Amino acid sequence: MAPSLSYEELRKKKLEENKRKLEELNLGHLSVALREATTSPKPSPVKSLKRKAPQEQGIVVLRRSNRVAKLPEPPKYREEAWNVVKRPRRTYKRRDLSHRVYASDEERMYAQTKAEEVEETLGCEFPTFVKPMLQSHVTGGFWLGLPTQFSNSYLPKHDATVTLVDEMEEEFDTVYLAKKRGLSGGWRGFSIHHQLVDGDALVFQLIEPTTFKIYIIRASGYYDK
Repeated sequence: MAPSLSYEELRKKKLEENKRKLEELNLGHLSVALREATTSPKPSPVKSLKRKAPQEQGIVVLRRSNRVAKLPEPPKYREEAWNVVKRPRRTYKRRDLSHRVYASDEERMYAQTKAEEVEETLGCEFPTFVKPMLQSHVTGGFWLGLPTQFSNSYLPKHDATVTLVDEMEEEFDTVYLAKKRGLSGGWRGFSIHHQLVDGDALVFQLIEPTTFKIYIIRASGYYDK
């Protein structure tokens, strides 16, 4: 019975057999090349092709693809100066709501009656209506609801700018909200500018599709009669 070989002897014998097979296949130079490649890797050829974009005096030259470079340059536009005519914006201080004054029934009746008399003198050429002023119209929220039937018959079906012209021919732009049938933005400025108070009455005359001529009757006139 042959004596058993040790582990070290078996390993050496296996290495000699592998070496002999490599020499027979002429692969020795391949193993050497592989070892050199793993020990000293060469830089990637792709990385070596990358170059930084040239810069001159802070200007970066942008690269364009061949397909884009063949296209004509996009047209260049220049801004034109437009003369936009705008009305000067009015600014008003907030009213002190702690000093609200409520009109008496006599004052309201006087202003309402006088407004209806003014409306009669205007004739029927243009649609008109009378609107007595309440605290919500002239303080706080400054919302002026217009008569539903009048709005449905004569005013736009969409939101629009409605101009109010006072008796001095001064114009005030307001925002008419069609769904709510009332005046919002701009009405506050008109109310404060004309110092409207609770009990006053206004005559609205629609002289154009979105322009009202306004006649103001003061409730305080009750004491001057």
